[in-house]
Amino acid sequence: MRLVFLGTGDIGLPVLEALLTTTDHELIAVVTQPDKPVGRKQILTPPQIKVRALAAGLPVLQPLRIRHGIEELVALNADVFVVIAYGQILPRTVLDLPKVACLNIHASLLPRHRGAAPIQAAIRDGDADSGVTIMWMDEGLDTGDILLEQRLPLRPDHTGGVLHDELAVLAPTALLTALKLLSEGQAPRVPQDHTKATHTGKLEREHGHLDWRKSATELERLIRAFNPWPGTFALLPVSDEETIQLKVHGAHRVEQAEACPIGGTVLEADGRLLVACGQGVLELTEVQLEGRKRMTTGDFLRGYPITVGTVLK
Repeated sequence: MRLVFLGTGDIGLPVLEALLTTTDHELIAVVTQPDKPVGRKQILTPPQIKVRALAAGLPVLQPLRIRHGIEELVALNADVFVVIAYGQILPRTVLDLPKVACLNIHASLLPRHRGAAPIQAAIRDGDADSGVTIMWMDEGLDTGDILLEQRLPLRPDHTGGVLHDELAVLAPTALLTALKLLSEGQAPRVPQDHTKATHTGKLEREHGHLDWRKSATELERLIRAFNPWPGTFALLPVSDEETIQLKVHGAHRVEQAEACPIGGTVLEADGRLLVACGQGVLELTEVQLEGRKRMTTGDFLRGYPITVGTVLK
């Protein structure tokens, strides 16, 4: 079958690589988002998807809006569009272009965690499993029928970054299996149970502000889920009116530690940094003061002592 790949996020790179090397299908073009300014100097930078596609000699389309590229997409005469982390919702005019199907690779077990941040949501919410769903696309947000799912058990040490990379590796196998079923006319269409759907929106840095009224279990999961993006942080008082941001890169729950009725209260700050939560106690193991390098909490406390009883905001 003649395939067009639509993707922008790095999670799609292993899928693109698989489509470049398969002999069962022909990858004819790649569609990705326009180059964007990156970093303090705002250097115009292409998505890595584009870099790899050009290196392979493929034509690359970068319409500002996908509907603006309709004529070029029609000319490709594709059988299947393969979509993963493209960054735009496809209108019906685009969904109807491929002769056989428009398939989306979604990084969760649908209908759970529809939307922009399913990887972080699975860890944050304490799910037992995550995985990859190959879905027949419709005009809704991750609402189409399921073709197949591939599960991945979640571990207590999973961070958002680690899970992202593991799902990226899982996705090509799931897609190639789906394409085989599709080419054989055996691809199932299982409607989603919309009553079980959850939605996760786009993450911003402010979503990582730790709410110490939550339990230690919830906060530990959140810290792992948001590592490396968007990260988590607390506000450390430096005077009665001034605070400084303290990024939290690692933490774990402390069993049988004495708690405190006020969440955010520092209970111990001598080599270890223990903080009371709404329920239970959290030990911060790796932190980063605003404008400084990240370090273990022990090293941090030697250079920046914190008084027991200080309340993190």
